[in-house]
Amino acid sequence: MTLTRRLFGGAAIAAALMAGSMASAQEDPVRIALVVKALGIGFFEAAAKGAEEAAAELGNVEVIYTGPTDTTAEGQIEVINALIAQQVDAIAISANDTDALVPVLKKAMQRGITVISWDSGVAPEGRELHLNPSSNPLIGNMILKLAADELPEGGKVAVLSATTTSTNQNIWIDEMTKVLGNYEGIEVVGTVYGDDLADKSYREATGLMQTYPDLDAIIAPTSVGIVAAARAVEDAGKVGEVIVTGLGLPSEMAGAIESGASKSFAIWNPIDLGYSATTLAYHLATDAAEAVPGAEIPMGRMGTLTLDDNTEGAMADPFVYDESNIDDFKNIF
Repeated sequence: MTLTRRLFGGAAIAAALMAGSMASAQEDPVRIALVVKALGIGFFEAAAKGAEEAAAELGNVEVIYTGPTDTTAEGQIEVINALIAQQVDAIAISANDTDALVPVLKKAMQRGITVISWDSGVAPEGRELHLNPSSNPLIGNMILKLAADELPEGGKVAVLSATTTSTNQNIWIDEMTKVLGNYEGIEVVGTVYGDDLADKSYREATGLMQTYPDLDAIIAPTSVGIVAAARAVEDAGKVGEVIVTGLGLPSEMAGAIESGASKSFAIWNPIDLGYSATTLAYHLATDAAEAVPGAEIPMGRMGTLTLDDNTEGAMADPFVYDESNIDDFKNIF
């Protein structure tokens, strides 16, 4: 808010101006910056819709949806510095790097800005809490199970991830590896990175099929990668030979389900995730809640987030989409 001040004579006028200024200050909105990995990604645009829903519900909240043009820590650091200069009230970030963002986020907190991470986390010293979209072990198991369910006799699978430093994908792949022994005959032959760029992810998926001619499945725990992998399978004429699964958006994966390139995939609702992150940031920024182990912080219609000893909590279980339900969701997100 910009106030234009003029000089008037008289103590009464000065007092009236002071009272009006105080009232305006009280009406200033709580400004919450939703910082995403990169702009132009459907998952995060859906999360922004949820953030706006939360803002409307809470009242007196302004959401600033922002992020870099590519999925780099350097780009996010530049964005965060700009937000510090704007003196926003809260930053809710999906991080491109667990550790590289810590110094600039610590600076934000030192300036009185509430900082939380969501979706892809920041090291604890760089934020007050982290909102996992689901339980990491459940996600890791789910993305592997979806491939294994289509390969009852086992087979070779590869992983197409986002970036080498992407916090959430690395955790999910690690959790997937932990339960690999539960799925007899499934062999993970390699992991490649598409940097959450559609063209690079497409090339990496194509390269996997060329490197491993007997590849049976590609698991992509990223909404950009899974769409690119499905298109690569279609273009290679390998529908029915190579299965694509992982984490994706119904609106973007409906075509792959129809073509048969993908039989099923999973995701939580990104609208719910943006809604929850914004609501949590609001409660912390207004001192209505404190991020300490064991705290239970309201998330509006999503219930309550219970923080563990690492001040992390999970929003909801992943949901599986396939030909039986894709039409119910493809026009929503």
